[in-house]
Amino acid sequence: MARSDFTQGIRLLATPEWNRGGPEGRAERRRVRRGRFVAAHTEPVAVFLIGARVNRWRSVRGWLPVFMAMPGMLKELTAEPESGFLGYRMLLGPSFGEVTFVQYWRRAGDIRAYATDSARSHRPAQSAFWRRYFTSNGAVGIWHEMYAVRPGA
Repeated sequence: MARSDFTQGIRLLATPEWNRGGPEGRAERRRVRRGRFVAAHTEPVAVFLIGARVNRWRSVRGWLPVFMAMPGMLKELTAEPESGFLGYRMLLGPSFGEVTFVQYWRRAGDIRAYATDSARSHRPAQSAFWRRYFTSNGAVGIWHEMYAVRPGA
């Protein structure tokens, strides 16, 4: 990974893009809004939750590559609007060493297409994860869930 890719990845993780631009600035997106809000959407969307937890802190070679792979995938997805990726939020915790990404996609099929495309970053990262997982004795765990949301739901 080139230094500029690393820097870009850190920037993406430190200040995640909630959407693909828009008229409001960063300060407006971070403003606390009081009340209950629901996204108004006329087409189905998919919500993808993916998280990781470090199980063995001393096995740095087992968990560090997992955490280093995510910024590259987010950069790749953010740069390609046709991928169906709409945005994400990063959540830390509830325990030290746990991170969750809430991702928003145009449809569930877009998530599956990205995950299985060998020309994209995910497939090689997934293969490398499984090779390291068994040799590191489960130093890091990954989980994910996907929800398809009907229009108006």
